[in-house]
Amino acid sequence: MNILITGSTGFVGKNLTNRLDPSKYKFSILNLRDEQWPNQIQQNTNDAYIHLAGIAHDLSNKNDDNIYYEVNFELTKDIYNCFLKDEKAKTFIFFSSIKALADQPEQILTEGLPPQPKTVYGKSKLLAENYILDNLPSNKTVIILRPCMIHGPENKGNLNLLLKAVSYHIPWIFGRFENKRSYCSIDNLCFVVDRILNTPSMKSGLYHIADDTSISTNKLISIIANALGKRSIQLNVPKLILLTLTKFGDRLKLPINSQVLNKITGTYEVSNLKIKQELGIKKLPLSTEEGLRKTVQHYKHD
Repeated sequence: MNILITGSTGFVGKNLTNRLDPSKYKFSILNLRDEQWPNQIQQNTNDAYIHLAGIAHDLSNKNDDNIYYEVNFELTKDIYNCFLKDEKAKTFIFFSSIKALADQPEQILTEGLPPQPKTVYGKSKLLAENYILDNLPSNKTVIILRPCMIHGPENKGNLNLLLKAVSYHIPWIFGRFENKRSYCSIDNLCFVVDRILNTPSMKSGLYHIADDTSISTNKLISIIANALGKRSIQLNVPKLILLTLTKFGDRLKLPINSQVLNKITGTYEVSNLKIKQELGIKKLPLSTEEGLRKTVQHYKHD
């Protein structure tokens, strides 16, 4: 199968191109920095498209809002239109984000919930989703994936901050916050993409990707410490004190603020039931704990 892929130099792109069976898949890298990229598409024989390229969420808020819409929406629209015109290509996989649905959910996130993104990143991803869903072809398979936090060897995401904190024996002061958060190991994600590419009867539409179970951040800290061979130092600092500190952080623009507090202590559960049912999967290859331990072990030996 010939696959045209964008965003191949990113974390997910590298893993897909390196992990998927080379005897089954041949990847053609689409360089979107080249203004002549539409010509590159025409020069290739494509069975499927995997569109990963995009502008990620910027916690520092340094990016201009317009760039999110230009890259995450307009560019996605252009690539999707090329796919629609590509007579041989039958499968399109667009990597959106769970942030297109919600930022601070009050319930487990399923595909049927009305989207309420708060950030420009989430809103730009939602615009791309809506354009695709409004233009679904009857003779092709179009899959929109909304992964939650993806992790794995060589990932540079927010999980690394917790890894560093535990490795340097920095006490975890948020022990009183009880929550549940969903994660997605890169192994499980690659497994799902492989199954999608080999399931031509799969229904077009939106699908969430997450590991089978969610865990608390307190449990995550314990898993990290155990995998690193460290002692977990968890303190039960009163919530009122921490909430007061984050308010000062908001005003003074400190590293500890309300946004950071919500990211590490808030509940964010994502259901993967729909995609498992569609693909006939009972459970994903790696459990949440196994996937996290694998990520930590790589960090430990890196």
